[in-house]
Amino acid sequence: MEKEEHALVLDYLPYGYPLDNKMMPLAQAIGVKNFTLLQLIPRRGVKLEIGEEVYIGEGKRDKIYYIQGRMPENKLTETTKQQLQEFIEGKINEDQKKFVEFFNVAEAINTRLHQFELLPGFGKKHTESILEERNKKPFESIEDLKNRVANLPDPKKAIEKRMVEEITGREKYHLFLGK
Repeated sequence: MEKEEHALVLDYLPYGYPLDNKMMPLAQAIGVKNFTLLQLIPRRGVKLEIGEEVYIGEGKRDKIYYIQGRMPENKLTETTKQQLQEFIEGKINEDQKKFVEFFNVAEAINTRLHQFELLPGFGKKHTESILEERNKKPFESIEDLKNRVANLPDPKKAIEKRMVEEITGREKYHLFLGK
């Protein structure tokens, strides 16, 4: 996997984690390429803004002193969780074709489990309905999918939840992130 070059600041803690004894500024961020959750230490005197994109590559970094490492799920602040949700929502809206394509080409993982069933709220009946509809004609949009498959949970919300689970490392199988 390629190293991250840029990260998006999800939260900035000027005094570090409230319960840690270190009073060191810290940013919680997500890599824009691989969606890796990271803890970044800003340079002295630098104040970071939520939503700001910062360079974290190999060259000279103007705002980031060093990358402290991956961010454990139990350290995510409420602000980070909210920003992560919005970041994922934006990615889904930006690249809707990619997610519609998932519904057009997803396959069974094994004889008992289909990729669709890994989406929160999607079960065997939904899987059967989606497969039946896509065999008639490929889906053109998420709206098309919702209109053609009865009683389907919101595909966008299901993808969002699934991506959060994959990003935070709670999932064995990866549908949307190539880890």
